[in-house]
Amino acid sequence: MKRIRIASALLAVAVLAALAILTTTSKHIVRAVYASSGCTDATLTGNYAFSQSGFTTKNTMGSPLPATAMGVFTLDGAGNFSVTYTDMSPGKPAYIPVQATSSGTYIVNSDCTGSISVTTGQAAGLTYNTVIMGGGTEMFAIGTTPFYIVTFDAKPQ
Repeated sequence: MKRIRIASALLAVAVLAALAILTTTSKHIVRAVYASSGCTDATLTGNYAFSQSGFTTKNTMGSPLPATAMGVFTLDGAGNFSVTYTDMSPGKPAYIPVQATSSGTYIVNSDCTGSISVTTGQAAGLTYNTVIMGGGTEMFAIGTTPFYIVTFDAKPQ
């Protein structure tokens, strides 16, 4: 019985010593993760479906009202876009869906952040800050226009 205890203790010490040596001398196999870099305007090219939701406080009562839209951005990879969308925001008669188009410009920074400015159409004057994920596989945005508190998510079609 005493031999079994001694053998078990020696085996445990050997296993612990082997683990200690292995962890201190082996190379780490877990790859480090870094923030995306290297984005340009060309990162956003083609059609992106989007869904937007939030609130607007620009109304006669001054209280927040729901603002929502969905549609398709067409981005040219050179900083210009057009958008076709369905708008269900306040100010429309009885929240009847409105089909609309707009266009504008966008900027993509090397760290994959950026901005969008809508310059024509019913949405003219709206601005957004953006972040691009996965080399252009998804774009998140938040409205930066006063009285218009919205976010949207866009993905390539």
